[in-house]
Amino acid sequence: MNVPAGFTLLLGGARSGKSALAVALGRSWEGPVTLVATARLHDDENNANDGDHDLAMRVARHQAERPARWTTVETAGDVVGALRYSPSDTLVIVDCITLWVAAAFDQPDELTIEADALTLARVAASRPAPTVLISNEVGLGVHPSSDVGRRFRDTLGRVNTTLAAHAHRTLFLVAGRALRLDDPWSLLT
Repeated sequence: MNVPAGFTLLLGGARSGKSALAVALGRSWEGPVTLVATARLHDDENNANDGDHDLAMRVARHQAERPARWTTVETAGDVVGALRYSPSDTLVIVDCITLWVAAAFDQPDELTIEADALTLARVAASRPAPTVLISNEVGLGVHPSSDVGRRFRDTLGRVNTTLAAHAHRTLFLVAGRALRLDDPWSLLT
């Protein structure tokens, strides 16, 4: 399998195959690979976050799937910097945007998150080596019952839209299968 150049956005629900595809792309890349992990497994005092056993298990499973030779950068915050300062010959996988947005959601203004997403999209699209960003599509489920849930869903939806607008290709994964998502305006001409 050839790894496509440019910026690829992988969207889908939980267990849809997004991370598995990203790992397969990384394994196919002949050069170095960096995984930017956005899961926050420690609180602000750097203590283990024992309250989310499910997240810890998911992270452990993802770590076991990755080759040991890959570089891992753990950040819940500066994803843009991690991407910007990755070597130009390195395939970079960011897993995942959803947790990055969740970590930034504590900020008082969702517009800051959206501005950061635009910067991230531009940096990802300008890299010479392939870049793969993974994000969840949370707008297909049950309507959130809380205000914060609705705000998060809406913010992540806008972030995903921004990323997709700058991606060279966007794939929607369901049950390990992918659908290519095209710009709707290009389909109307």
